[in-house]
Amino acid sequence: MRKTGTLDRAYFECLYRADSDPWDFASSPYERAKYARTLHALGKERAADALEVGCSIGVLTHELSRHCNRLTATDLSETALHQARRRCAGLANVGFRLVDSAAGSFEGRFDLIVLSEVVYYWADADIAAAAKALLECLTPGGRVLLVHWLGETDYPKTADEAVEGLGEHLRGLYAVEQAERTADFRLDLWRWIGPA
Repeated sequence: MRKTGTLDRAYFECLYRADSDPWDFASSPYERAKYARTLHALGKERAADALEVGCSIGVLTHELSRHCNRLTATDLSETALHQARRRCAGLANVGFRLVDSAAGSFEGRFDLIVLSEVVYYWADADIAAAAKALLECLTPGGRVLLVHWLGETDYPKTADEAVEGLGEHLRGLYAVEQAERTADFRLDLWRWIGPA
């Protein structure tokens, strides 16, 4: 049965305290393939200031850091962030921030925002709040990269509902640069074309 509200800090803290890598980010063939496609979608365009929302234990963060001058990675779980900080120790261009809500990640100005497997954890109100916050922090011409698993979950949204729900709040303000579906996940790359 699907959860109805946004999954909160307590949910993720419980997961990471029970299992340091609950989704096998560091070892799963699915994750490796997804990360490879994620990084490929970014192409050769380097981000000056990037934001990764829901960085978990920092596996993708470590890889993203090579594509950014500065990268801010956020998460709801202090336990996950502790692992991410260790994994990315020595990467001077990466900073971490503990947040308490979906919209709480969007502080600063960014030309790349990565939402990898996070939007489907949010209920409608938090998707709307995150969209509003995203509008305030994305620089003109900036990109939003979304990647979400297509399989069954008990999360508040499916991958399609999550991406399309966020897109509804940003209608007319972005161009789709890439839309890809594999057997396992969908990847959407949007370019900001709206007002600054």
